[in-house]
Amino acid sequence: MYVRTTYATGDPAKMEQALQRITTESPKLLADQPGYRGFRLSADRELGKLTMGSWWETEEAERSSNEQLGERRRELLEGLAATVTTDVWEVVAVARAHVPAGSGLRIGRLEFDPAKVDHAIRTFNQTLPKFQEIPGNIGSAVFVDRARGRAMVGTLWADRVALVGSRGPQAAIRGEGVRAGGFRLVSLEEFEVVFADNR
Repeated sequence: MYVRTTYATGDPAKMEQALQRITTESPKLLADQPGYRGFRLSADRELGKLTMGSWWETEEAERSSNEQLGERRRELLEGLAATVTTDVWEVVAVARAHVPAGSGLRIGRLEFDPAKVDHAIRTFNQTLPKFQEIPGNIGSAVFVDRARGRAMVGTLWADRVALVGSRGPQAAIRGEGVRAGGFRLVSLEEFEVVFADNR
């Protein structure tokens, strides 16, 4: 399984219009593509950030869809995005659940030695189940870029209250995982799930 993520920042005052366009148009555009397996859109309205991820059955399906939809994606973000970054990741660990709008999303971005990718993946698979023991957790996933030694860990929470309440417990587990895997934590962010196509 592969995921294409898009991370955009811009004027918070323009966020709602962009979210509405993406929510209205993206599901239909994506659903028509072979190998499509789901979509999620999340936002930090206060700071003017959004992140969206589309799930694909194979690397080929992701690449083909990107060729078909890349220009339309740029158009949907027009007016909001001062910066846009798109990445493709391999899904190496996942505990998926139905994700409703209004859920909380926490994303940690990490770096590791690409030569030790197998050790990194083992560490992620050992750590992920511990997140599920925290009250309010409704899912989690780990994406990696093997060649560049990067990873993105996403945890999903039932609502804003659960997201806030999980900060301390997850911090302890995250610290253990970072030490065990020899990772470098690059950033930690939180978002609200605006739309999810759960497949």
